[in-house]
Amino acid sequence: MDNVLKLTVDSFKNFVAGLGTDRDKQVGGEYALLTLTDQQWSVIYRTSWMGRKVVDIPAEDATRKWRNWQAEEDQIEEIEEEEKRLLVPQKVKLALQQARLFGGSGIYFSITGDDPEKQLVLETIKKGSLAFATVLSRSILVPGQIELDPMAEGYGKPQYYEVSSTGQGTVRIHPSRLAIFVGNEVLTPEEMIGRYQGWGDSVLQSVYEALRNADSTASNIASLVYESKIDVLQIPNLAALMANPRHRELLEQRVALSAQLKGNNGMLIIDGEEKYEQKSFTFSGLTDINSQAMQAVSGAADIPITRFLGQSPGGLNATGEGDLKNYYDSVASKQALGMTPALFNLDEALIRSALGDRPEDIWYEWASLWQMSDEQQSRISKETADTIGALVAAGIFPEAELGEAAANLLVERGVFPAFDIDAAMLEEVAEEKAAVAEAESAAAKEHDIALKSTAPQPKEKDSGN
Repeated sequence: MDNVLKLTVDSFKNFVAGLGTDRDKQVGGEYALLTLTDQQWSVIYRTSWMGRKVVDIPAEDATRKWRNWQAEEDQIEEIEEEEKRLLVPQKVKLALQQARLFGGSGIYFSITGDDPEKQLVLETIKKGSLAFATVLSRSILVPGQIELDPMAEGYGKPQYYEVSSTGQGTVRIHPSRLAIFVGNEVLTPEEMIGRYQGWGDSVLQSVYEALRNADSTASNIASLVYESKIDVLQIPNLAALMANPRHRELLEQRVALSAQLKGNNGMLIIDGEEKYEQKSFTFSGLTDINSQAMQAVSGAADIPITRFLGQSPGGLNATGEGDLKNYYDSVASKQALGMTPALFNLDEALIRSALGDRPEDIWYEWASLWQMSDEQQSRISKETADTIGALVAAGIFPEAELGEAAANLLVERGVFPAFDIDAAMLEEVAEEKAAVAEAESAAAKEHDIALKSTAPQPKEKDSGN
């Protein structure tokens, strides 16, 4: 039997209805990649308020609460002062905005006395040696040779970057001296290594169709406002009059005079054979169409409509809390999986520049965007107090350890967010309590001895002799 090559297609077809056949109009539809230039992305950002929100809102939300350092109080103050000096939060926000708009950006941090072309050695960073940090857009930060070895650590990433500097010519920068941010990641290896060179897509790429439709819908609705009321003036033998240039000129003067009389006096004077009427249009349904178009942009950008438009949720008993929580979880995921690794070297340099060394017990966590209501805060405070009270009453934990755990619990649940957990203080309090208890026990023993010494002694029995 001859081998026969057969084409197998996994799809739904209905020849009677024409579904999936050449008669089906959907068969002719396909996806096409429309790529725009950086200049076109910039025009969208500067002219479309919705496009600007798509770029700015996640970047602002990822940085507006910033982060909480976990260390000794004096260490935290020094690190935060170093962050303020270098404007780290503001520059991270700008880098995120540029990465979202153009597909990529980087923050170059300069170490005094170091060669930017060489790999950064964190252990050599001294106190105050972090000179400055600069945000570089994708167009300025040019990738060098791409690592093509799949077994190499930096596979698919540039081995170096180049920047044009006034007075220094082209300067090479090692990737270890950059905090690299990418817009929408490109998952196709060939494109990532080839045309994109380690960068990504603009976040507006996947939102472009919905954004264009929404802006077009809003513009068309605005144009319809001018057509909401139309004056209709019927003139006998109009076609014949328009054929004669002189008559056409007189007719134009006649119409202009009619419009002027109507505008000045609120009335229209016409010939007895002419007819005048007004036609007006209603806009019912256009609001829903416009809202649906904006919701499509909101969904494409993965931003809740309440956050995107800054409006209260609609519908009975609607609070929008679920949507915001999901969105804040998404922002937290981007912070943990994207921003934290990108900022690793910068943060390590920041700690060493602020303190002069790198204590192992220093770390940070991103501040939560979710804010509890007063009712929720009150309920959590009561539950926390009840939990701590039950543990104290049970007496199954040493007081010093229980006090430290309780203080941590109060901080984590936001009951006392500024509570200063001082282990030495807790231990001192426990020692004082133990000393008081020992003194009370000793006093009780002395009291018992004193009572026994003053109590009347029993008389001895008479032997009868």
